[in-house]
Amino acid sequence: MKRDRSVSESIANREEFSLELRLRVLEILGNSGRGHLGPALSVVDIIDALYESVLEFDAVDTSWKSRDRFILSKGHGCLGLYVVLEKFGFFDKQKLDDFCAFNSCFGGHPESATNPGVEFSTGSLGHGLSFGVGLSIAAKIKREKWRTFVLLGDGELNEGSIWEAAAHADKHQLSNLCVIVDYNKMQASGSSNGVLDLGSLQRKFEAFGFRVIEVDGHKKRDLVQALNFKPILQKGPLVVIAHTTKGKGIPIAENSTIWHHKAKITKDEIAELKASIVK
Repeated sequence: MKRDRSVSESIANREEFSLELRLRVLEILGNSGRGHLGPALSVVDIIDALYESVLEFDAVDTSWKSRDRFILSKGHGCLGLYVVLEKFGFFDKQKLDDFCAFNSCFGGHPESATNPGVEFSTGSLGHGLSFGVGLSIAAKIKREKWRTFVLLGDGELNEGSIWEAAAHADKHQLSNLCVIVDYNKMQASGSSNGVLDLGSLQRKFEAFGFRVIEVDGHKKRDLVQALNFKPILQKGPLVVIAHTTKGKGIPIAENSTIWHHKAKITKDEIAELKASIVK
């Protein structure tokens, strides 16, 4: 989808987060009876802003050469990606209804071989940025104009491979690379700082040669302004630290380790979640 990369008034005046996409996530979980709720609601606004107003893509020709590349490195948040890909026509709506079913194309982590629009199979944390750095280097060598976006979880930053990749991004001055940190400050087992306190993310990324922008990860206008970068105007890689809330929009699931993942979700629980959703 070729687009004007300027921020429009329509974006500026929209709701801070999408109720429609959250209800669709709950509908899918109601069908499957399992999945990661909290991580999906943490990232869905970021991904929606990317596809609506930032990325160049073609939902029909998913291998279009000039497309921007997006990698969801925190693959367990895949429901946030799936509902956005569905919204923008990468596949028919009914296909997501068999999420996590036997032989479904849509599992609990995204796979590029079966999911239209997925650039790279993820789920084992710490791999997405290395792949994104490789893509960015390839584009630079070939003098291609497309950009690479990699969405990381803040817990994922505990992986040493992330910082190895960050060092290479600085070394190669990858001005066509944007890292996005889903900074919800929680992991599956508790607070991110409680598991491993990384201190100031801004100072850490700056030490690795990144330009740093911090935004509210649930405000679409702020996200679009931060993410719609032009490689020719910057030196080196960009990181957007998006302050988010795990389970955003459903109070009983917000900041909850219980709703990070459930292997069994009942219809009554889905009804309770829907009843508490912020409107």
